[in-house]
Amino acid sequence: MGKVRLEEMTWREVEEALARGKRTIIVPVGSLEQHGPHLPTGTDAFAGDVLGEKIAEALGDALVASTIRPGCSGHHMDFPGTITLTPETLMKTIKEVCRSLAAHDFQNIILLPTHGGNFAPVNTVAPEIAQELKGINIVAIANLDELVAKMAEAMQEFKVSFEEAGAHSGASETSLMLAYRPDLVNTTEFTGGYMDKFTSSTVMSKGLKAFSNIGVLGDPRKASREAGIKLIDKLVNYYAQKIKDELACS
Repeated sequence: MGKVRLEEMTWREVEEALARGKRTIIVPVGSLEQHGPHLPTGTDAFAGDVLGEKIAEALGDALVASTIRPGCSGHHMDFPGTITLTPETLMKTIKEVCRSLAAHDFQNIILLPTHGGNFAPVNTVAPEIAQELKGINIVAIANLDELVAKMAEAMQEFKVSFEEAGAHSGASETSLMLAYRPDLVNTTEFTGGYMDKFTSSTVMSKGLKAFSNIGVLGDPRKASREAGIKLIDKLVNYYAQKIKDELACS
């Protein structure tokens, strides 16, 4: 299939890929923030890495740029290791990345946030970039509720409840990491976190520590590598089709 990760390619390989018609590029937008006592701070960025690469492969005519990090993680700043950007800084960064890619003749730029705090900035900046870069298709695949629901749906096949799957460092994200980077998962620190009702806006305003002293929403004890493989495949298939549909309408 050949390389799809821009950072692993030489400029000549990128030039050849463009000449072969690979004019679509995925730009994952991740973060560097706490993910409980059992997952690394780069979890959302690693999710962007694996999803971006596999979606590009599924599309067949696409490449994937380096995952943008850090992201907007102010609601995690009560935990050491978190690095956060203001929404304005993140949006400016995304704009400049897109300008560079457009200058190299990529025609379809897909923005793929994999951290909850990045969804609003991505949805805000996407139309601004489209207005500036006339003739370039800017597609934001940025519905947070949809992402959480799809992850939980995959976990239900393994008898994991929505609450256990969780929205942050629960069974869903832990399963993804067990499938992609098991060397970075500390299985001896699996502890159940907050599993009652909440809204993303409340977490953003109050900070995650107001809900969980360990920084976990969900239960990583229900995670498994098998569930992670299924979850990744489900998200890749779903997003690849969504991107195809969006580009067909552009």
